[in-house]
Order: sequence, then C-alpha cells, then structure tokens
Amino acid sequence: MTTVARTVADLARTLPFEQAVVAGDHALHAAGLTSEEMAAAADAIPSHAGRRRVHRVFEQLDGRSESVGESRSRVLMIREQLPMPDCQPNLYAAGGEHLGRVDFLFEDLGVVGEFDGRGKYGRLVPEGQVPADVVWAEKKREDAIRGAGWQVARWTWDDLEFPHLVVRRIYDAVDRARLSPPPSGQVGHTPKP
Repeated sequence: MTTVARTVADLARTLPFEQAVVAGDHALHAAGLTSEEMAAAADAIPSHAGRRRVHRVFEQLDGRSESVGESRSRVLMIREQLPMPDCQPNLYAAGGEHLGRVDFLFEDLGVVGEFDGRGKYGRLVPEGQVPADVVWAEKKREDAIRGAGWQVARWTWDDLEFPHLVVRRIYDAVDRARLSPPPSGQVGHTPKP
C-alpha cells in the first residue's frame, strides 16, 4: 500500500504525460491532496527512478481541473505552446453581478475557453430539469459573458483528437478580442489547492 500522493508520483513516473496529468489533477481535486504533499512524494522518488520526470508532471498539475476533458485540454495547450490560462475563475459584470465560472480564462487576451462534455447535458442534469433547461441556462450564461466583452472559444471531446481545431478556435477568439473593446467587470481567481 502506498499513499495517494506516492501512487500519483508512481503514475507520473510510468504513464504517458497526458494520462499522468489527468490522474494527478484528479487526485488534487477529489482526494484533497495538497501541492506540498505532492512535492514531498516527488522528492521521495530516487533520482535514478525518474524523480525529474515526476517533478515535470507535477509542475503542470492543477487541482482546479474538474474533469478529464479539462485536464486533457490543458495538456493540449502545453503541447501546442499556447499561453497558459487561469482555471475556474469567476467572472463578474461591472455592476458586480456574477456572470459565471469558466473553465479557462486567457485574461490578458480577453478570451474564455470552455470544454464541453456531454455529461452536463445528460447524466449530470440536475434533478427536476431536462437537458433543454441546462442548454438554455448555458446559453444565457454565455450571452452574459460575451455581453461583458469576453470572446468565447468552445471545444468538445471529439475536438481534443484534432488539436489544431482547438488551437484555431482559441486564436480566432484572440483575433476577435483584438478588434473589440476590452472586457468590463472583475475576475475572481480561484486559488490552486
């Protein structure tokens, strides 16, 4: 038996980078691990057994990632050398109204990135609602975010198989943002666990 942190370190030593990041993000998000515990587990790996690789993986972990799709999206951004976004920030209108929490925020570029899994329109639909209710609420949320001046790029599971599509959507949003006034309102950053 090993601790969760040591297990994640062992996975970081042996799995491909993307899979190791997904496992590590989930451990930070769901198991309540801290960055300090993860760093101690990485330091406990002998150098000949892949300590440097574990540290490289751990440097990219983010416990704010709420799904495999979000973790895979971040790995795609790393591989494609995109600017690294803030994860799970809350956006507010100029008057203080909460517009919503977004998956990714390229704040300096005026762009919001959203990964869409089908789960929130199916098995994760709140009790008493139907998928159409979730779609309608999502549309209203995105309209409010766009109304505050943010440009939005969206992608899905299928899109992750074609990284150039995701990159193009993000850069198209960056191009739109350059031609638009800067977003208004405030950003509430979510701290890393």
